[in-house]
Amino acid sequence: MDLHIINASIPLLNTYKLMTLKASQGIWTSITTQDHYIHDNSFMSIEEKSDCDAMEMKYDAKAKMVLPGLIDAHVHLDKAYTIDSIGNESGTLLEAIQNFKQASPDFSKEVIKERMKKTVNHAVSFGTSALRSHLDFNMSDGGEIAQRTIEAALEVKEEMKPMADLQFFPMCDLTQLSARGKEILELGLREGLDGIGGAPHLSDQPKESILQTFQMAEKMGKPIDLHSDESDDPSIETVNEIARQTIQFGFQGKVNVGHLCSLAAMSQEKADETIANISEAKLNVITLPGANMYLQGRNDKGLIRRGVTRVKELTGAGVKTAVASDNIQDPFHPFGKGDLVEIGRLSTYAAHMNSEADKLMTLRMVTEIPAELMGLDKYGMKEGNPVSFTIFDATTVNELFSWTPVGRWVYRNSAWVCITKQMQSWKTGQEVTN
Repeated sequence: MDLHIINASIPLLNTYKLMTLKASQGIWTSITTQDHYIHDNSFMSIEEKSDCDAMEMKYDAKAKMVLPGLIDAHVHLDKAYTIDSIGNESGTLLEAIQNFKQASPDFSKEVIKERMKKTVNHAVSFGTSALRSHLDFNMSDGGEIAQRTIEAALEVKEEMKPMADLQFFPMCDLTQLSARGKEILELGLREGLDGIGGAPHLSDQPKESILQTFQMAEKMGKPIDLHSDESDDPSIETVNEIARQTIQFGFQGKVNVGHLCSLAAMSQEKADETIANISEAKLNVITLPGANMYLQGRNDKGLIRRGVTRVKELTGAGVKTAVASDNIQDPFHPFGKGDLVEIGRLSTYAAHMNSEADKLMTLRMVTEIPAELMGLDKYGMKEGNPVSFTIFDATTVNELFSWTPVGRWVYRNSAWVCITKQMQSWKTGQEVTN
């Protein structure tokens, strides 16, 4: 089937362009700029989308924003939607870790899969086309929990291909893994896990943990994605060791670091040095404002630190920086729903990204930048790429982040996979009083 869209509003640098998009057999064949709004009665409006099997489907986007799918580069699919069964009275990171570890032996593979699929489907409904999930790697029972989590992830990865591209990174401290644990990890990496994760700042031997992570990644030919310095303590600075090892192993551009909360607590001089090290090593950064603002600063009095890293300084230094959802309705973060427009707006608040250029940068931080961080080389509305896009009920990035519009039309694999419309009915001529 052929696809033809006119009057698609696409943000380009500091402006918006009306575009005409053409595709055939699920591949973009033509992306051209319009010099004016096209009126053509043969085109159906998106609101009146038809499911007929015509040889060519023609749509008028009516100057609504069209994006090539949102990209969520840091989530926890295996933990999502557990807040009702696993509480966190203190709201701290430590209790969240302890409570989930204690509860995880009771989760069957089918229960884990159900949570993952629910989270992916919700994310897709909001316009997301790819997600990278970190996986809990619990070896407390000799490996059964870790194995069934990996099995669930790999099965979901295959089963959800029609809806989204999924990547999975197990979170490991290799200094604590037994021979059996390393065997399970290597088998999972051979069978389809996409890389190696971890949280070396929580290790008893952070430098050794980082070293062994790089050694395993080199051995298995996989990239690295680490939780880094998720702490209010400015003395926690494992990212500098990660940067050093990245250069030593020649992994520049292949290492993502998420959180960097302690970077926000450092003195300016120390922060400048750390950002310079991050830039030199070409580390990619992922900021996670929802969970960080929720978890951090719990013991502060008076001036309360909120944990969100130095986004504007990082992007200003040329560091590739993305925004992601992190935890969704679990002990680590009881809110969220996988809507990257919502989390992008939250990031604009937390990072003071207020100008039009800042908002366009935030849009890049939930689209093309995380796509690059995830290695999605066929991403984007470009000739020869697979057709994947979302149309939003907004014409500008300001409208997108101000209204976080409900109306979203999600297209993938030559089909509309989810249609959500804003339904409003107003009674006119009636005075409304409180």
